[in-house]
Amino acid sequence: MTTVRARGKAQAKRPSAKHPHDDAPDTTAEFQVLADLPDGPEKEALRQQVVQAWIPMAERLARQFRNRGESLEDLEQVAALGLVKAVIRYDPARGTAFESFAVPTVVGEVKRHFRDHMWGLHVPRRVQELRNRVRTAHRELSHSLDGRGPGVHDIAEHTGLTEQEVRVGLEALDSYTPLSLDAELPGSEDGYALLDTLGDQDAGYDLVIDREALKPKLSKLPERERQILYMRFFCDMTQSCIAEQLGISQMHVSRLINRTCASLCDQVMADAN
Repeated sequence: MTTVRARGKAQAKRPSAKHPHDDAPDTTAEFQVLADLPDGPEKEALRQQVVQAWIPMAERLARQFRNRGESLEDLEQVAALGLVKAVIRYDPARGTAFESFAVPTVVGEVKRHFRDHMWGLHVPRRVQELRNRVRTAHRELSHSLDGRGPGVHDIAEHTGLTEQEVRVGLEALDSYTPLSLDAELPGSEDGYALLDTLGDQDAGYDLVIDREALKPKLSKLPERERQILYMRFFCDMTQSCIAEQLGISQMHVSRLINRTCASLCDQVMADAN
């Protein structure tokens, strides 16, 4: 096995045709050896050696996607992952040069990263593709329409999309990076932000719900308990005044109020569950 690898390295040093990429090493012999090696530490070590040789190409491809909201370091890591997948899946027996197989694999991995992780809102893949085609067409047409912005019809004619598809793509343009709630509204001069336009939860709704839930329970109370609650909570009478009016002790009034309120609460909570 050592002899095979030595022969492979010797072949790699021979002059070969120039690759279409300056950063494309000649690893033809290494891939031939990989194809014959069984799975194990030796194959894994050689595979890592090939990956390291092609890393400059992967990093160059990653740099093509910089300034799109993701750090270059993260893009290079994603590109390296795509390169590893390409090295594992490449079959030299198909007769295709490795770079012809690796470049679309690496680029596809980076594009997939943007599609799956960089959108602020979840957008179907079809809509993402429409958005990209519309954005590209808009940029291209902006330089050829005498300074006027392209309309829906112009973009549809340029891309071959229907006008409805163009409208969907235009709507998705702002989905990649959603507007912050702290962003100042257009035309605002006093820092009035989008967050200032949102309403707060009205506590009165909870009060209405509680009252409606209690109504049927109150109507079923004994007359004395219902009268005590009415005087206490609707007439705002003190317990001592209620006790004097009903001819009972204040302690008795307090117990009746606590017991009745607890019973009503239990009944409402039971209905809610």
